[in-house]
Amino acid sequence: MTRYRIEHATTYSYDDAVTDSYGLAHLRPRTLAWQQVLGHELAIDPAPDDLVTREDLYGNAQTYFQITRPHTELSVRAVTEVEVTTPELDSDLLASAWERARPTESSEETAWEAVDFTFPSKKVDIPAEVVDYAARSFPAGREIGAAVVEFMHRVHSDFTYASGSTTLTTTVAELMESRRGVCQDFSHVMLAGLRGLGLAGRYVSGYLATTPPPGRPRLVGADATHAWVGCWVPGLDWVYLDPTNDRLIDTAHATVAWGRDYDDVTPVKGVIYTEAEKSRLRVSVDMAPVEDADPDS
Repeated sequence: MTRYRIEHATTYSYDDAVTDSYGLAHLRPRTLAWQQVLGHELAIDPAPDDLVTREDLYGNAQTYFQITRPHTELSVRAVTEVEVTTPELDSDLLASAWERARPTESSEETAWEAVDFTFPSKKVDIPAEVVDYAARSFPAGREIGAAVVEFMHRVHSDFTYASGSTTLTTTVAELMESRRGVCQDFSHVMLAGLRGLGLAGRYVSGYLATTPPPGRPRLVGADATHAWVGCWVPGLDWVYLDPTNDRLIDTAHATVAWGRDYDDVTPVKGVIYTEAEKSRLRVSVDMAPVEDADPDS
C-alpha cells in the first residue's frame, strides 16, 4: 500500500477580461477496492458563484462551476490524499476463452453495465485496420488474460510516444497510420481494438507517480495526468492495463474517473465569454508519497 498527496493545478490566463465562465472538472479520485480517498479539497479562484458536485452516469465525481466576476486568470487547484494498492486478479477467471468476455453474449449479472463500452464513441472510431490489428492477439479460444496482455505489449512496441504529435481531434484511423501519440492515443487505439472484437473497453483517467533517475532529485510537478484501459472480464469485473508503460496498473496509478473516451473524463474544460484574443494554459501535477509531501505547501 502506498499513500500519496496529489496536487493538480490548472491555470488559464487571458489577454482581456472573461465576463462569464462555465467549467466542468473531474478531479476527485474514485473510492475503489484498491484505492481509498483520505481527503480532497478543491480551490477555484476567482470564487465561483455556483458550485455543485455530483456523480455522472459512470459514478465519477463531476464538479460544475460558474464565475461571473470579470477575470483575466482562472485557477483550479485540487489537493487529494489517497492510499493505493495493486488490484487483485483471479488467474482462473483470466484463463477463460476471450470470446466468453463479450458482454452481449455473457450471462454474467453485471454484463449489461459493460455493454455501453463495446460501441464506438466520439474519440474512439473503429476502422477495419484496428480490428485486424487487434485480432492477431485474439485467436479462437485464447485465454482472455494472455490475449489482452499481448495486445497491450504490441501497442506499446508498435507505437512511438511523441508529445505534440497529435491533437484532441486525432482519430484512431489517423493513429493507425502515423503510429505516434501520447497516453490518451495509446489508450484510444487499444479501446478501438477491444471494442471492434466485441469486448468492453473503458477509458481511465488518473495519475502516474514517476521515479527520478538514480542520483537525481525528485522534481515537484514532474508527474502527469495519465490514461489507461480497462477490459471487462466475467466474474472478475475489469482488468486494467497501461499500454503506454506496458504494464498492468499497480500502486503507481491513482484512478480519477472512467468513461468511453477522453471526452467523458477531461480533467478541466469549459466555456467562456470574452473578447480576449490570446490565452495561456498551464498545468502542473505533483504526486508525492506522503512522507515526502510538505503539508504546508
